[in-house]
Amino acid sequence: MKAKKIGAMLLAAVMTVSLAACGGGGKGDSKGDSSSGSSSDKKRVCFVARASADTFAAWLTTEMKNEAKNYDNIELTCVSGEGDDNKENGLLEDCVTKNYDLVIVQSNNNGAQAPYVQQLVDAKIPVITTNPTTHQSDLDGSDDDSVMEGTGTVDADPIAQAKVSADRAVEEVPKNANVVVLNGPSGNFHADKRREAWTEYFFDKRPDVKILYEDYANWNSDEALTLMESWVQSGTHIDAIISMNDNMAAGAIEAIRDDKEYIAADGTPSFLAYGVDGTAQGCLLIKEGLLTSTALQSAADLAKKNMEYADKVVSGEMKVTDVNDYVDAPEINKDNVQEYIQMYIDNGEITDDGSLSE
Repeated sequence: MKAKKIGAMLLAAVMTVSLAACGGGGKGDSKGDSSSGSSSDKKRVCFVARASADTFAAWLTTEMKNEAKNYDNIELTCVSGEGDDNKENGLLEDCVTKNYDLVIVQSNNNGAQAPYVQQLVDAKIPVITTNPTTHQSDLDGSDDDSVMEGTGTVDADPIAQAKVSADRAVEEVPKNANVVVLNGPSGNFHADKRREAWTEYFFDKRPDVKILYEDYANWNSDEALTLMESWVQSGTHIDAIISMNDNMAAGAIEAIRDDKEYIAADGTPSFLAYGVDGTAQGCLLIKEGLLTSTALQSAADLAKKNMEYADKVVSGEMKVTDVNDYVDAPEINKDNVQEYIQMYIDNGEITDDGSLSE
C-alpha cells in the first residue's frame, strides 16, 4: 500500500506526465511532440533522458522543454530511456538514423551508453552529455577522466554535491550510529562519485559509524521504500539514511512515516536523512523536518546552459568540444529551505498552500 501511495503522491508521477508531453518525435517520428512547431529552417535537437520515473530526469526534461521556447531556431524533441540501457541505446541509434543537428544525452549507465555516444560522434552529430558527463574512460576503460573525445558537457560536480551533506553529517550523526546507504545505478558517474564522496568526507572520518545495510535503489523512490521496509524489520534502530538522491531518501522516509519508533506523535523524527538534488519534494521534506539536508542540483540551470550551448553549436558560433560548464551545488537545510520552496512555488511545482502540484 505504501508503494502505491508514494507512486500516487510524489513528484515522479506528476513529472512523468510532463515528460510524456515533451514528446518523442523528430522528423519521421509520429510517437510524440516537439517543443516547438516543425520547420525546415529549424535546427533539430534531441534530448535523451534516462527515465521518466526519475524525478530529477523528469524535472530536467520539463525545464529543457521550457527553455527551448526561447529559441525560435531550434526544434527540441524529448525521449526517455525509462531506466533501461537497451532502450536508451536504441534511442541513441535512432538519433543517428534521424540525423539530428545536435543530441543532448543524459546517460543511465555511462559505460553502457558510451559506445552509442561514439556512434553519434562518428556520424558527425554534435553531442553534449549532461547529468552525468560521459568520460573517455567510460568508452575505453582507461583511467582518462576527461570529457569523452568529440563531445561537450554541461554537468554538476557530484563530489561537491555529496560533500555538502557529508560535512555536516560528521558533526550531526550520533556516536556509534547505525546507518543505511541508498545508491543510484551502478556505473552511473553521479551515483558512483557521490558514494565516493561519502566515503572520503564522512565514513573515513567517522570509523565509529556502522553501515547496517547498503543497496542500489537506482534513483527510484519505490525501490528505496521496499528496501527500507525490509531493513527496519531487523529491529535495529537506523540512526541515519544516507541517500545519493532526494527521491530515494523520500521513499525510505515514506517507509517509516507511520512507525512510532522513527517519528513521534508530534512529528519529531528520531533519525537523520541526507539527499542530493534539492527537488521540490526534497524541500518539502526538509520543511517537514524529515530530510536533514540536500544539495541543489538545479535542473533549470542545467537546462538553461544546455540550450544556450546547443544554440551556439548549431549556429556555428562554437565547437561542441569547447562546451564544458558546471552548475553550483548550494546546501539546502531547515535554515534556508523556504527560499527554495518559494522558487518552486514561482515555477509551479509547489502550490501556494505548500503541496506538490498535480
